[in-house]
Amino acid sequence: MAGMASGTLRVGSRTPVAELPAWVTPDVLHGGFATGSARAGGPLREFEREAAHHAGVPAERAAIFAYHLTEPGLADLWELLDSGRYEVSLPEEAALLTVAWLVRAGETDAAVELVEVLRPFADRLRFLPRPTDHRSARRAARRDAEDGGEPSAGLARPEAGAVHRSTVEQARAALAARGPKRAVEAQREALSVWRPYADELLAHWLEFTGPEGAVRPGAVPEEAWRARGRALLDRYERLLAAHPLTGRHRKPGSNEGILRGALAELVSGRELDARRAGLVRVAVTGMVRKRGLPGSGRHAALRDGQAAQAALPAHHAVAHLVAERLAHLPQESGLVDVAPFVVPVTPAEQGRTGLPEGVEVPPSVRRVVDGTLSAPLGTLVASGIVPSAEAMAELVPQLVAAERAAVYRDPALRVLMAANYRAFRNRRSVLLLHLARQVAPEELPWVRAVRGHADGDATTRGSAVAAARTLAETAVEHFPGPLLPNPLVRELGALLVPSEPAAPLTEELAADIFMGRFSGKFLASAGIAAELLGGGSLYERYYGIDYLALGALAARAHQGDREALAAFARLCHARAGRTADHDSVAGNGMVIEQAQILTTHNLATLVRRVGIAPERGWAEAARRCFRTVCRLTERAWRGPYPLAALKDAAYAWRQMLFHLSLCEESERAEVLAWLPAEAARRPLVASRLAPALLGLRHVTEGGLFDADGTARSGRARRLTGWSVTEHWLRPDPWK
Repeated sequence: MAGMASGTLRVGSRTPVAELPAWVTPDVLHGGFATGSARAGGPLREFEREAAHHAGVPAERAAIFAYHLTEPGLADLWELLDSGRYEVSLPEEAALLTVAWLVRAGETDAAVELVEVLRPFADRLRFLPRPTDHRSARRAARRDAEDGGEPSAGLARPEAGAVHRSTVEQARAALAARGPKRAVEAQREALSVWRPYADELLAHWLEFTGPEGAVRPGAVPEEAWRARGRALLDRYERLLAAHPLTGRHRKPGSNEGILRGALAELVSGRELDARRAGLVRVAVTGMVRKRGLPGSGRHAALRDGQAAQAALPAHHAVAHLVAERLAHLPQESGLVDVAPFVVPVTPAEQGRTGLPEGVEVPPSVRRVVDGTLSAPLGTLVASGIVPSAEAMAELVPQLVAAERAAVYRDPALRVLMAANYRAFRNRRSVLLLHLARQVAPEELPWVRAVRGHADGDATTRGSAVAAARTLAETAVEHFPGPLLPNPLVRELGALLVPSEPAAPLTEELAADIFMGRFSGKFLASAGIAAELLGGGSLYERYYGIDYLALGALAARAHQGDREALAAFARLCHARAGRTADHDSVAGNGMVIEQAQILTTHNLATLVRRVGIAPERGWAEAARRCFRTVCRLTERAWRGPYPLAALKDAAYAWRQMLFHLSLCEESERAEVLAWLPAEAARRPLVASRLAPALLGLRHVTEGGLFDADGTARSGRARRLTGWSVTEHWLRPDPWK
């Protein structure tokens, strides 16, 4: 806040921090607000201190930077380049390696020019990568041999195109950080401590009362019985101090509390009154009736099962063992095979950790290890390791990095540029205004310095387009309902940049900062949708689009008519029923949604320009979309915050209509007949979606919607997501 007030922070700018150029990775808060500091700044990391010690220079970034421009320092960097044993977590950490590569390639002038760009920031920013040590692989093999197992399968090299959700280091750290869960440990304490104590207490009372629990008035227990009772009460106090997790036994009104309180009266020499004696009878008979007499077969079977359950190792202890298994592997990559690391506890591990031999690794721990599996993206999606389009988008930069780096002729440079791209994609976007675009990888000085060493032949471009097609088909095949997430759209765009013809992809715009305008790629994308869906498609008729006119507008923009973009924005506002003046967030959302409708939000571009087609066909994609609509509609009804679910349900409905529009006539008729039957399986959903289903039927029978999105006297409705008034699909809690 102080930075915004003083002007050192410029919200909405590509260079939000006044003293930092655009290529520096800023520290960004949620919402896209820069803090004023750089991600590569801050205190020295441990590996930087080690580098300074190795070089014999002060532990200062400027000194470390200067050393790596000397012959010994360059030799160290060349060794890193050739080994590939380094990790680039921020793009700045690839800068000095790029300098070293340029020097070795004979590009001295380019290296000097790059150094001059970096030097003003050498005292503040980290330009050195973290070295990694692959000797851990040999240590893992030795540990496997000591434990009597086979060499770690995880040490095999992943195949080309393999990706993983988490590195070994991330999984190991997550498992090592797990601690005991209070609820689980409380249950263990109850089963192993307080249930046996309650049995002893009951058995002691049965010596005095018998199974009926009767306490005769004036009866005085024997001194020996009172002495044993006194010992039981003393032990209770010690157990209470040592085992504080559970509290049921503390309640005076519980069966154990009644017996303990009555016992305290008797051992103190007082007689029980009639009320207390009655409570004792109820407590004793109730405990015997529920579990049987202590020592009986029924009682023994129950307690044996509970004891076995309490004796099971805690999940966090098994997690720590699995973390130990992973600790001696290469940490910066995934695993080709996770099975060897989730086997039951071995005899050697039992001796080392105390965990019983043969104990299985629980599912909660297995899931963490499964996340390290390095395999083709389709394999991870099909196995459920990648459960959503958002999770898929997190992995795509690994594939795109390899495709983008494939253009470099030198192998060491390819590895470096791939690492740089992956690190760049960890950069958080800043809030931008006035249609400004985010910084691109090509703007980094060290990327510009080596662009002359890249090939841009047709083979490379074809490979990138093929990769984009595979990624898009995987997303549409497995996650047809949700919008393509912005990170995935961005990566697809990075692959398609060199392709011809142009394939413009559009991001989902933020309604809270929308300024009423659209960039040229929105109108270009709408023009592609007109090519695919114009001529009376179901999609065109349902949403009341004149794709012939929209295609002509896109053609004008392609020919350089700048007014066409303004006309497109006016069209979106008019379709939303909003003015171009400053609007509310919901009003902005209505305008943005109309742009998504006109463009199909990338689906038409991916079909028409990239050539995607789901393996199981468009009809199955439409069915899966409708199941998503039903699930989100039910969530909107039952959940406390329905607006997001309503919006996403409308998006899935729109994508269902797109898929239906690409079906053969017979397939489309079959799906349309299936929709009401599928909705009827969920009575709550069927009642809410009835107007939308009626509206779809109205359009398929040749009808059109009125200007307000209704038909047939208002009973049929066009389903859209955003609204400035109460949404007709949203239940009214006051009615």
